[in-house]
Amino acid sequence: MLMERYFEGMKGVLETVEKTQKETLLAAAGEIAARLARGGAWHIMDTGHMLMFEGVGRTGGMMALKPIRITCEIQNPVRYRPAPARGIVGYDSIPGFADYVLGRANILPDDVIMIGSVSGYNYFPVDLALKANEMGCATVAITSVEYSRHLTSKHPSGKRLFEACTFCLDNCTNYGDTLVEVEELGQAICPASGISASYLMWALQSTVVEKLLEMGLKPSVYISNHMPNASALNGEALERYEQFGY
Repeated sequence: MLMERYFEGMKGVLETVEKTQKETLLAAAGEIAARLARGGAWHIMDTGHMLMFEGVGRTGGMMALKPIRITCEIQNPVRYRPAPARGIVGYDSIPGFADYVLGRANILPDDVIMIGSVSGYNYFPVDLALKANEMGCATVAITSVEYSRHLTSKHPSGKRLFEACTFCLDNCTNYGDTLVEVEELGQAICPASGISASYLMWALQSTVVEKLLEMGLKPSVYISNHMPNASALNGEALERYEQFGY
């Protein structure tokens, strides 16, 4: 069954993550905890599909992790006229956009930015990482190294995200990011990157919590809104986060 092949493939990816990423997880978590302890902030900017939602504001998650959300709308009620697609440009290909984002998001030199991109070769995530590094931030990539190695960077530096960041967490997915070959379709189905990236992100958060506790610091963590006294407990934790930054 295709389902069984998916289960087997996904388990294989997660096992590879566990075998190969622990050292980087420990190093990145130590850096994040140290920066939080001295007043830095921890941001996430994901060009993929889930980390901005999965990793932020969830029960059991750290209040310190904050999303950089980008919205841009162009509205003009002009009548329909056929036109070439010259105006259809993604923000990930606009030179200088990373500088704008860093400024508007109030990024400071001792902060940490976690950047998610499965392919890791578009202009914006690479430029964001390089510009943040220049500021003195620590950058953490969540990407597919194998996938990215097959692609040519769109950034003038020639770097891909895994080459541009201080730390690289490899989601260990393959080129094309699919697990199950379906001969009848002539292609593969079932991407692994979303679950794998989430696996890495929660492993990282758990280790940051551990590092902070080892430093004698109590990180602020959400509990489910459906638990007893959740509103009061989350309110108290939020006050601690606002005061201490972790």
